[in-house]
Amino acid sequence: MIPVPGFEGRRVAVFGLGRSGITAARALQAGGAIPVLWDDGEAGRAQAKDEGFTVEDLAAADWSDFAALVLSPGAPLTHPRPHWTVDLARAAGVPVLGDIELFARALAARPKDQRPRVVAITGTNGKSTTTALIGWVLKSAGLTVHVGGNIGVGVLALPEPTPDAVYVIEVSSYQLDLTTTFAPDVAILTNMSPDHLDRHGGMDGYVAAKSRIFANQESDDVALVGVDDAWGQGIASRLSQRVIAISSNPSPLGGEGGSRSETDEGFVGLSSAGGPSADTAPSSERLRRPPSPPRGEGYVAQPGAVLKDGQIIADLTTARSLPGRHNAQNAAFAYATTRALGLDHDAAVAGLLSFPGLAHRMEAVGRLGSVRFINDSKATNADAARQALASYPSVFWIAGGVPKAGGIEDLADLFPRIAKAYLIGDAADAFAATLADTPHVIARTLDAAVAAAAADAAFAGGDQIVLLSPACASFDQFKDFEARGEAFRAAVLALGAVPETAS
Repeated sequence: MIPVPGFEGRRVAVFGLGRSGITAARALQAGGAIPVLWDDGEAGRAQAKDEGFTVEDLAAADWSDFAALVLSPGAPLTHPRPHWTVDLARAAGVPVLGDIELFARALAARPKDQRPRVVAITGTNGKSTTTALIGWVLKSAGLTVHVGGNIGVGVLALPEPTPDAVYVIEVSSYQLDLTTTFAPDVAILTNMSPDHLDRHGGMDGYVAAKSRIFANQESDDVALVGVDDAWGQGIASRLSQRVIAISSNPSPLGGEGGSRSETDEGFVGLSSAGGPSADTAPSSERLRRPPSPPRGEGYVAQPGAVLKDGQIIADLTTARSLPGRHNAQNAAFAYATTRALGLDHDAAVAGLLSFPGLAHRMEAVGRLGSVRFINDSKATNADAARQALASYPSVFWIAGGVPKAGGIEDLADLFPRIAKAYLIGDAADAFAATLADTPHVIARTLDAAVAAAAADAAFAGGDQIVLLSPACASFDQFKDFEARGEAFRAAVLALGAVPETAS
């Protein structure tokens, strides 16, 4: 646990007693604060009472007595409207903080030469894999590494800081909205595409929240920015610290075999598969065409390779857990980060190649004859599903759930790769209409989809892929994407498939 100083002997309101909230309460108490806890759910309040915390209805509390409100990232700060605790805190002049801000303040309270280094990762897609991959590479090289935040262990539940440690922290837009001083040594924005717009009041608010990861960095800190979308381009162009650009398009970084042209105006006009360029983004979300970011540093991610200055620096063809262009981008972020932290080239590449992968993210879960089953349940929006579909020439695709805005219309260019689609959940009928002449069937349930896809793939003969990449949230039929992925795994193994593990 990381004790949080600065509130000794003072009452701090904590609302929302999920993982981050109860952990924040423990860390505040360890630092000398008097946390006062509340949750709308009886189970959360009961757990807090069992641990000996003060549980008090914050709606009836005296807010003039609170030093701060620590808000769960699940409670809205601004949209669709502020949570009632936020209204009460603001009326009383009480600052509203989150667990990442408490982490930042705990580190800042230490002498500068006693602080660990911090790597923070955010983005619409790829942040969890990038976080885990960076942690893996650093640990493989023998460093003291703690991985957590929005992935795995809550940040304040990680081990107490030591000067030799590196914290690798995934941060969400909700968490970043609640930061004011957070200043990672290396900050990463993987990519941007429309998501969580209801919580941020539109794309401008979402971009502003994500951009906060860079707001407090100093000139010698490092910012890694994915520039395959107009939003990343705009953010990179405005940063004054050291910027390293990551792109899937070689031309803005000098081409695959040549040097950069003096007339090349940088990253303007890049577009990834499915990501908007400065010219094609919706008018309500379009950025003004930005100036080019600083020249000189950048990596290109191509399927199976990471390149710099037109030369392959990491051949990923033997890395089973890093298939496709999107995983090459994750690898590029990890390589650039670990090198910026002082790791040598050979150790960085060795770590990439040995990465075992993450569950529910392009995870090979089984093989039945020549048919492989891939669990990409984490693909909860169309942009994430695009990365998976683009990784294979032909797939038997399982998709559906609670649809996001726009559905799968933006994936139309990849429909020729779909041998057949098996549609589940609330989105099934709408997805069927969008697929039109692309072969599909409405399976409704995941078990039915797996059975039908497995039979059709086996009948097709040869090496085939059955891919769960839903392009939807899971909440119509499952608790979360992990439960959906585990249900997929169970259905696959129930067919007699042999489990697969990365090697």
